[in-house]
Amino acid sequence: MANALYDKGREGFLTGAINWTSDNIKAVMVDTGAYTADLANHEDLADIPSGARISTSGNLSSKTATAGVADAADVTFSTVTGATVEALVLYKDTGTASTSRLIAYIDTATGLPITPNGGDINIAWPNGSSKIFKL
Repeated sequence: MANALYDKGREGFLTGAINWTSDNIKAVMVDTGAYTADLANHEDLADIPSGARISTSGNLSSKTATAGVADAADVTFSTVTGATVEALVLYKDTGTASTSRLIAYIDTATGLPITPNGGDINIAWPNGSSKIFKL
């Protein structure tokens, strides 16, 4: 699969349920051996089995949304252990998995897959014209 937005994430942007610059947005490292993305039907973090969620970032910072292009400061996942990570999923964090809306699925990026070794894993978002993603 290529990098893409979840349909419910797109819907969230259009209805105002997601505000990229002011909402708490996080990234979760995902083991695709335990999760198969369904961009049309998966809506919230609860759709990703907890066993597939290897590590979760803190809130993304320095977020921008210029010309429909989402960007943020690079992120560090601390002391990551577990299964190999083949994808990252961005989501709006509400504090409850069943209401934390999925936004983007990223499985095509420099450095993926990643095999955790207990150390920190730094994610540098792309600096190209589409940055993290473009609506």
